[in-house]
Amino acid sequence: MRIAILQPSYLPWLGFFDQMAKVDTFVLLDDIQYTRRDWRNRNRIRIKDGWAWITVPVIQKDRFEQSLLETEIDNSVNWRAKHLRAIQHGYSRAPYFKEYFPYFESLYCREWDLLVDLCCETIRYLKEALKIKTPILRSSELGAGGTKGGRILAICQKLEAGHYLTGDKARDYLSEEEFLSRKTILEYHNYVHPEYRQSFPGFVPYLSVVDLLFNHGEDSLGILMKG
Repeated sequence: MRIAILQPSYLPWLGFFDQMAKVDTFVLLDDIQYTRRDWRNRNRIRIKDGWAWITVPVIQKDRFEQSLLETEIDNSVNWRAKHLRAIQHGYSRAPYFKEYFPYFESLYCREWDLLVDLCCETIRYLKEALKIKTPILRSSELGAGGTKGGRILAICQKLEAGHYLTGDKARDYLSEEEFLSRKTILEYHNYVHPEYRQSFPGFVPYLSVVDLLFNHGEDSLGILMKG
Protein backbone atom coordinates (compact mmCIF):
# COMPACT_ATOMS: atom_id res chain seq x y z
CA MET A 1 0.00 0.00 0.00
CA ARG A 2 1.44 3.33 -1.13
CA ILE A 3 -0.28 6.52 0.01
CA ALA A 4 0.16 10.28 -0.39
CA ILE A 5 -1.16 13.00 1.93
CA LEU A 6 -1.64 16.58 0.72
CA GLN A 7 -3.61 19.59 1.88
CA PRO A 8 -6.65 20.45 -0.25
CA SER A 9 -5.96 23.31 -2.65
CA TYR A 10 -8.04 25.34 -5.07
CA LEU A 11 -7.72 23.97 -8.63
CA PRO A 12 -4.31 22.35 -7.92
CA TRP A 13 -1.31 22.13 -10.23
CA LEU A 14 -0.07 19.14 -12.24
CA GLY A 15 2.25 17.76 -9.55
CA PHE A 16 -0.67 17.36 -7.13
CA PHE A 17 -2.45 15.01 -9.52
CA ASP A 18 0.72 13.20 -10.57
CA GLN A 19 1.26 12.34 -6.92
CA MET A 20 -2.36 11.19 -6.68
CA ALA A 21 -2.02 8.97 -9.75
CA LYS A 22 1.11 7.26 -8.38
CA VAL A 23 -0.43 5.94 -5.14
CA ASP A 24 -3.05 3.40 -4.04
CA THR A 25 -4.84 5.81 -1.68
CA PHE A 26 -4.75 9.60 -1.57
CA VAL A 27 -5.52 11.49 1.64
CA LEU A 28 -6.63 15.12 1.78
CA LEU A 29 -5.18 16.62 4.97
CA ASP A 30 -8.18 18.83 5.70
CA ASP A 31 -8.16 19.23 9.50
CA ILE A 32 -5.04 21.33 10.04
CA GLN A 33 -4.44 25.05 10.50
CA TYR A 34 -5.32 27.27 7.56
CA THR A 35 -2.19 28.83 6.05
CA ARG A 36 -2.39 32.37 4.67
CA ARG A 37 -0.85 33.44 1.33
CA ASP A 38 -0.62 29.83 0.27
CA TRP A 39 -2.25 27.57 -2.35
CA ARG A 40 -5.31 26.72 -0.25
CA ASN A 41 -7.46 29.47 -1.76
CA ARG A 42 -5.77 30.44 -5.00
CA ASN A 43 -4.03 29.26 -8.13
CA ARG A 44 -2.74 30.52 -11.46
CA ILE A 45 -4.19 30.33 -14.97
CA ARG A 46 -2.79 31.25 -18.39
CA ILE A 47 -3.54 34.60 -19.97
CA LYS A 48 -2.23 36.25 -23.13
CA ASP A 49 0.57 38.11 -21.37
CA GLY A 50 1.65 35.28 -19.04
CA TRP A 51 -0.37 34.19 -16.02
CA ALA A 52 -2.86 35.56 -13.50
CA TRP A 53 -4.02 34.64 -10.00
CA ILE A 54 -7.58 33.53 -9.33
CA THR A 55 -8.15 33.85 -5.59
CA VAL A 56 -11.08 32.80 -3.42
CA PRO A 57 -11.53 35.50 -0.72
CA VAL A 58 -11.77 34.12 2.80
CA ILE A 59 -12.74 35.57 6.17
CA GLN A 60 -9.61 35.83 8.33
CA LYS A 61 -9.98 38.84 10.65
CA ASP A 62 -9.06 37.83 14.23
CA ARG A 63 -8.92 34.19 13.13
CA PHE A 64 -5.20 33.53 12.92
CA GLU A 65 -5.53 30.08 14.51
CA GLN A 66 -8.49 28.91 12.43
CA SER A 67 -8.39 25.45 10.89
CA LEU A 68 -8.97 24.78 7.23
CA LEU A 69 -12.27 23.12 8.17
CA GLU A 70 -13.40 26.39 9.77
CA THR A 71 -12.28 28.74 7.00
CA GLU A 72 -15.26 30.54 5.49
CA ILE A 73 -15.43 32.09 2.04
CA ASP A 74 -16.13 35.81 1.92
CA ASN A 75 -19.19 35.87 -0.33
CA SER A 76 -19.59 39.63 0.02
CA VAL A 77 -17.13 39.68 -2.90
CA ASN A 78 -18.45 38.52 -6.29
CA TRP A 79 -15.50 36.18 -6.79
CA ARG A 80 -17.48 33.47 -8.63
CA ALA A 81 -18.38 35.70 -11.57
CA LYS A 82 -14.80 36.98 -11.70
CA HIS A 83 -13.32 33.46 -11.79
CA LEU A 84 -15.77 32.31 -14.46
CA ARG A 85 -14.90 35.30 -16.67
CA ALA A 86 -11.18 34.74 -16.14
CA ILE A 87 -11.42 31.09 -17.18
CA GLN A 88 -13.61 31.96 -20.16
CA HIS A 89 -11.25 34.71 -21.37
CA GLY A 90 -8.16 32.56 -20.85
CA TYR A 91 -9.40 29.38 -22.52
CA SER A 92 -12.30 30.17 -24.88
CA ARG A 93 -10.07 29.34 -27.87
CA ALA A 94 -8.54 26.22 -26.32
CA PRO A 95 -9.33 22.94 -28.13
CA TYR A 96 -11.28 21.39 -25.24
CA PHE A 97 -13.01 24.50 -23.91
CA LYS A 98 -16.53 23.32 -24.80
CA GLU A 99 -15.94 19.98 -23.07
CA TYR A 100 -14.92 21.34 -19.65
CA PHE A 101 -16.35 24.85 -19.38
CA PRO A 102 -19.93 23.74 -18.55
CA TYR A 103 -18.66 22.24 -15.28
CA PHE A 104 -17.21 25.59 -14.22
CA GLU A 105 -20.45 27.34 -15.13
CA SER A 106 -22.32 24.95 -12.81
CA LEU A 107 -19.63 25.22 -10.12
CA TYR A 108 -19.81 29.01 -9.95
CA CYS A 109 -23.61 29.04 -10.05
CA ARG A 110 -23.55 27.46 -6.58
CA GLU A 111 -22.83 29.45 -3.42
CA TRP A 112 -19.99 28.01 -1.35
CA ASP A 113 -19.68 28.71 2.36
CA LEU A 114 -16.55 26.75 3.34
CA LEU A 115 -13.26 26.83 1.43
CA VAL A 116 -12.55 23.15 2.12
CA ASP A 117 -15.82 22.10 0.48
CA LEU A 118 -15.02 24.09 -2.66
CA CYS A 119 -11.50 22.65 -2.81
CA CYS A 120 -12.65 19.06 -2.31
CA GLU A 121 -15.34 19.40 -4.96
CA THR A 122 -12.98 20.76 -7.60
CA ILE A 123 -10.36 18.12 -6.76
CA ARG A 124 -13.01 15.40 -7.16
CA TYR A 125 -14.04 16.74 -10.56
CA LEU A 126 -10.49 17.21 -11.84
CA LYS A 127 -9.56 13.69 -10.71
CA GLU A 128 -12.46 12.29 -12.74
CA ALA A 129 -11.72 14.50 -15.74
CA LEU A 130 -8.13 13.21 -15.73
CA LYS A 131 -9.43 9.63 -15.35
CA ILE A 132 -7.39 8.96 -12.20
CA LYS A 133 -8.75 5.92 -10.36
CA THR A 134 -7.07 6.46 -6.98
CA PRO A 135 -9.61 6.63 -4.11
CA ILE A 136 -9.59 9.81 -1.99
CA LEU A 137 -10.03 9.97 1.79
CA ARG A 138 -10.20 12.97 4.12
CA SER A 139 -8.03 13.03 7.24
CA SER A 140 -10.88 14.50 9.29
CA GLU A 141 -12.80 11.27 8.75
CA LEU A 142 -9.95 8.92 9.71
CA GLY A 143 -9.50 9.78 13.40
CA ALA A 144 -5.79 8.99 13.20
CA GLY A 145 -4.61 11.53 15.85
CA GLY A 146 -1.08 12.92 16.13
CA THR A 147 0.38 16.37 15.38
CA LYS A 148 2.74 17.69 12.64
CA GLY A 149 5.08 14.93 11.40
CA GLY A 150 3.56 12.51 13.88
CA ARG A 151 0.17 13.14 12.28
CA ILE A 152 1.45 11.93 8.92
CA LEU A 153 2.89 8.79 10.45
CA ALA A 154 -0.34 8.17 12.36
CA ILE A 155 -2.31 8.30 9.09
CA CYS A 156 0.18 5.91 7.47
CA GLN A 157 -0.30 3.51 10.38
CA LYS A 158 -4.07 3.86 10.27
CA LEU A 159 -4.09 2.88 6.59
CA GLU A 160 -1.36 0.22 7.02
CA ALA A 161 0.78 1.94 4.38
CA GLY A 162 4.11 0.34 3.52
CA HIS A 163 5.16 3.36 1.43
CA TYR A 164 4.50 7.07 1.86
CA LEU A 165 5.05 9.28 -1.20
CA THR A 166 5.76 12.86 -0.17
CA GLY A 167 7.23 16.10 -1.50
CA ASP A 168 10.97 16.68 -1.37
CA LYS A 169 10.60 19.42 1.29
CA ALA A 170 9.40 16.78 3.76
CA ARG A 171 13.06 15.86 4.34
CA ASP A 172 13.17 18.89 6.66
CA TYR A 173 10.55 17.61 9.10
CA LEU A 174 10.03 13.86 8.65
CA SER A 175 12.37 11.23 10.09
CA GLU A 176 13.10 8.34 7.75
CA GLU A 177 14.30 6.29 10.72
CA GLU A 178 11.04 6.81 12.59
CA PHE A 179 9.01 5.77 9.57
CA LEU A 180 11.17 2.70 8.99
CA SER A 181 10.74 1.71 12.64
CA ARG A 182 6.99 1.59 11.89
CA LYS A 183 7.63 -0.37 8.67
CA THR A 184 6.81 2.51 6.34
CA ILE A 185 9.25 3.58 3.62
CA LEU A 186 9.49 7.29 2.74
CA GLU A 187 9.57 8.04 -0.98
CA TYR A 188 10.14 11.54 -2.37
CA HIS A 189 8.16 12.97 -5.27
CA ASN A 190 10.54 15.28 -7.10
CA TYR A 191 8.25 16.40 -9.92
CA VAL A 192 9.83 17.83 -13.06
CA HIS A 193 7.26 19.91 -14.93
CA PRO A 194 6.59 18.75 -18.53
CA GLU A 195 6.07 21.22 -21.37
CA TYR A 196 2.93 21.09 -23.51
CA ARG A 197 1.00 23.21 -26.00
CA GLN A 198 -0.79 26.17 -24.38
CA SER A 199 -3.36 28.66 -25.66
CA PHE A 200 -0.83 31.46 -26.14
CA PRO A 201 2.78 31.58 -27.42
CA GLY A 202 5.51 30.74 -24.94
CA PHE A 203 5.24 28.09 -22.24
CA VAL A 204 4.36 29.01 -18.65
CA PRO A 205 4.81 26.21 -16.06
CA TYR A 206 3.25 25.68 -12.61
CA LEU A 207 -0.31 26.64 -13.51
CA SER A 208 -3.53 25.00 -12.37
CA VAL A 209 -4.14 21.64 -14.06
CA VAL A 210 -7.19 23.22 -15.76
CA ASP A 211 -4.70 24.76 -18.20
CA LEU A 212 -3.61 21.29 -19.30
CA LEU A 213 -7.17 19.96 -19.53
CA PHE A 214 -8.48 22.81 -21.67
CA ASN A 215 -5.57 22.37 -24.07
CA HIS A 216 -5.15 18.59 -24.22
CA GLY A 217 -8.33 16.94 -22.98
CA GLU A 218 -8.14 13.14 -22.71
CA ASP A 219 -4.38 13.18 -23.33
CA SER A 220 -3.78 15.23 -20.18
CA LEU A 221 -2.99 12.38 -17.79
CA GLY A 222 -0.34 10.93 -20.10
CA ILE A 223 1.32 14.35 -20.44
CA LEU A 224 1.06 15.01 -16.71
CA MET A 225 2.72 11.73 -15.78
CA LYS A 226 5.72 12.40 -18.00
CA GLY A 227 6.89 14.86 -15.33
